[in-house]
Amino acid sequence: MPSLFTPLQLGSITIPNRLGMSALTRNRASSLGTVPTELMKQYYEQRAIGGAGLIVSEGTLITRQGGEFVYVPGLWNKSQVAGWKKITDAVHAAGSKIYAQLWHLGRTAHPDTPEQIASGEPVYAPSALAARGGRFDFLPGNPKYVTPTEIQDPAVLIAQFKTAAINAKEAGFDGVELHGANGYLVHQFLDSGSNKRTDKWGSSVENRARFCLEVLRALIEVFGPDVSLKISPAAGYNDVGMELQESLDTFGYLLKEVNKLGLSYVALVRYTLFLDPEFDGKRRATEHDVLKSYGPSLTDTPIFVNASVTPAEAEELVSSGKVAGVFIGMGWISHPDLAKRIQAGRTLDNVVDWKTVYEGGSDPAVGYVDYESAVY
Repeated sequence: MPSLFTPLQLGSITIPNRLGMSALTRNRASSLGTVPTELMKQYYEQRAIGGAGLIVSEGTLITRQGGEFVYVPGLWNKSQVAGWKKITDAVHAAGSKIYAQLWHLGRTAHPDTPEQIASGEPVYAPSALAARGGRFDFLPGNPKYVTPTEIQDPAVLIAQFKTAAINAKEAGFDGVELHGANGYLVHQFLDSGSNKRTDKWGSSVENRARFCLEVLRALIEVFGPDVSLKISPAAGYNDVGMELQESLDTFGYLLKEVNKLGLSYVALVRYTLFLDPEFDGKRRATEHDVLKSYGPSLTDTPIFVNASVTPAEAEELVSSGKVAGVFIGMGWISHPDLAKRIQAGRTLDNVVDWKTVYEGGSDPAVGYVDYESAVY
């Protein structure tokens, strides 16, 4: 696959190939404190050795207020920075590059989670509207999402993103990816169903896009050209999703403005059933071709696509010039040497054990760093 395995300039760095590893929630950090562990270092190092051109970290919380799961890493204190530094050093030594995905869950957090309680803050969101769904299995009674508190001044959240970026730079990351997908905080500001504000942060397309754009500008102040954005215009996950024309108008405007910022890339998540749950017997998302719909807005920004991309399709997309690169997620879970396998024409035959994808049970190494590899 000659096109897929050619170097690519992204911002100030060059990645060795066009096959990236997308952010994957794996829940292996320490408990209260959310510090990256030695086991996490082994996990990322394996995949760097396995040939990932660019690794994007699992969703990494920018603040103690904003958590949904246990064992999720953060980037708001020095212990976390030190833990991530070991990981970025190992990834670089293996010849790969790594971005930190900066994440705030907004209304999909729960007030009874340990980190939320420790924060002393309520669950914040653009508007006081609860998302349907949710399943907090680790809390008594398995509660669902609650009605959040409307954040009075979103600039407070923008400052938290910037602080996390400063910490990411200290931790040795090559750049940052803003998580603007899957119904989390940034997506909640963009979506008219979750954002009912009437101030400068809501109502019109321009106002709903403001938060995302202002966060990106804050991140650029820290990382310059090494800032990226991930969005999922065709996803219904976490109870977001607009009608087709409103989706086209909203994300079309956003990406035309993003294109002016000089980002290293934009990752477009394609429609997938996995990110489109049913509510009251109806799918939430509006299925449409995100590359065809929004690619023309990104004339000066490298595009990556994500979601159910096969190796053959990845080569075609890159060789045709439709995208600069691709991100694969699930394939990297069960194939730590995914890129090396694809390059060598080896079979992708390791099966994901869904029982150990998240947290991993009594032994967190199982289903995490013990998948078979031909590389090491």
